[in-house]
Amino acid sequence: MLLAIVAVALVVGSASLGATRRLDASGGGSGALPLADSTQLAIYLGAVLAAHLAQVLAGRRTDQILLPAVALLGGLSLLLMERLPQSLAGQLGGLSETQLVWLLLALGIVTALAIAVRSDAWLRLYKYTWAAAGIVLLLLTAILGRDVNGARLTIGLGPFSLQPSELLKVILVVFLAGYLSEFRPLLVEQSWRVGPLRLPPVPYLAPMVAMWAIALGIVVIERDLGAALLFFAVFLLLLYMATARAIYVVAGVVAFVAGAALMYRLFGVVQTRVDVWVNPWVDPQGAGYQQIQALYAFARGGLLGTGLGAGLPTVGGRLPIPAIHTDFPLAALGEELGLVGVMAILGLYLVVIERGLRIAASAADDFRALLAAGLSLVVGVQAFIIAAGNLKLIPLTGITLPFVSYGGSSLVANGVVVGLLLALSDRGAEPPPPTRPGRVRRLVGRVA
Repeated sequence: MLLAIVAVALVVGSASLGATRRLDASGGGSGALPLADSTQLAIYLGAVLAAHLAQVLAGRRTDQILLPAVALLGGLSLLLMERLPQSLAGQLGGLSETQLVWLLLALGIVTALAIAVRSDAWLRLYKYTWAAAGIVLLLLTAILGRDVNGARLTIGLGPFSLQPSELLKVILVVFLAGYLSEFRPLLVEQSWRVGPLRLPPVPYLAPMVAMWAIALGIVVIERDLGAALLFFAVFLLLLYMATARAIYVVAGVVAFVAGAALMYRLFGVVQTRVDVWVNPWVDPQGAGYQQIQALYAFARGGLLGTGLGAGLPTVGGRLPIPAIHTDFPLAALGEELGLVGVMAILGLYLVVIERGLRIAASAADDFRALLAAGLSLVVGVQAFIIAAGNLKLIPLTGITLPFVSYGGSSLVANGVVVGLLLALSDRGAEPPPPTRPGRVRRLVGRVA
């Protein structure tokens, strides 16, 4: 039933986009309202239905709300890419055709993981191996990465490009879930005093300090503010869920703010982004151009929006927001769907977070609880960071809006996230090894 609602919503959106195009082309038009691209939409909806049926036929009793929420976000992304100039990007054809291919691949990954993953031993037992793989990804990005707008974000692979930070966020959650679930009793019960503070034993502080150093190292080496903020925020949230000790979070925030202030003074790209956030009108035709145009787009959208396809894709043949398909998709949708549409999109991310926390609260042990909570928070925190950047609430970063922004790395990585969440939600999954019950699930339950 939920997938039927998703299909109706996307068909209506496609009809709206097609009608706008027809009116623009004919100066008025008449007759039936055409779909924007019925073939692409039909292929996408067919793939979503196939993903659902495959899980049913495989006997998987997974969460029934997660897939429809993600499918609607992906469908909105497809409509947005159809609406934008097709020459903007696309190695496999036009912009929308390339995005469709990546969406289909992401749905395939979601389905494969939801069906095939019945045990978490390959994640639980090899957490340090995954951590080592993450460090290798960081090193490869630092050595082989290409600079994009002052940040070293991608590695070229022929005609394609890989954004390692998207995969690294999944690896980070797996490592943290394994480490925190294993050492949770020591982090909670043992401590030593430094004045009024109670800190965990020094050997168990090392991974926390390492996470802080890695987050700032990303800023130093790759100048990627978004990834650093995402990783550290997820780390602090999981640390609090595992220990219920707010002092860790407070200390982490203070340390991160101090390090970020130092990076502001040392690196020009960090200073430029912060200065643009504070006052983009200082350089309205240069560094502040995209941020200003994004604010104008939200203002044009108003409450109900201009309608799909009725925004301003170009001004004098020039895109008002050059990176609209990657960094500013929410501004484009805000212009055409208005405040109501933006709230609906953000509501879908809240649904993903809620389902992930619900899966965590019902998990059989601490590792699965922290893994499910971390995976859902990765999507939610990433969506918050890019949405806040579009709305000028925080400095603009280089990360993508999950399931909506153009890009294969983002869609594939988020497909892994949703696939693992669905696998963890299965009520017939293999039971975990016996462990002492902890407080993680109770804490996650209170948060949910």
